[in-house]
Amino acid sequence: MNASVRVFDSGATRDLDESKYDYEAFMSPLVLERYAAYMHANRKLADGTLRDGDNWQKGIPKSAYVKSAWRHVVDWWKEHRGIPTKEGIELAICGVLFNAMGYLHEHLKAKLDGLPPQTRATDHLPDPPPIVDRLEAQDPEADGDTPEPPRDQSE
Repeated sequence: MNASVRVFDSGATRDLDESKYDYEAFMSPLVLERYAAYMHANRKLADGTLRDGDNWQKGIPKSAYVKSAWRHVVDWWKEHRGIPTKEGIELAICGVLFNAMGYLHEHLKAKLDGLPPQTRATDHLPDPPPIVDRLEAQDPEADGDTPEPPRDQSE
């Protein structure tokens, strides 16, 4: 059998998944469930109606995300140092996650402008370098120079 094919005990075969994103490994079901509870609780409007869960994807200025993220980061930091806040550490971290996700969503949407409608969100992203290359790129001793951090030219 080909080395690029997995064979299961049942005899079923599939291609290797080494180059595919491993969402199950990258995400925590505990965190996702807590984040979903946070998002659901924040759907309720002042008049008692519920907005759509994906309402934030309609567009919020990145500057609003940054300002809100800082408030949540400060609350998280205070809680980390044992200083109680009004909402507590879980809501503070969920607020950071929301604002980071919203900012990244807006950034990626802007990059997709002009791409054909069927283009996947990740098609325009470069493949990450192999782990060895990444480690060498982070090692200032490797070539005697301290590398400059990469700059995002799209902003």
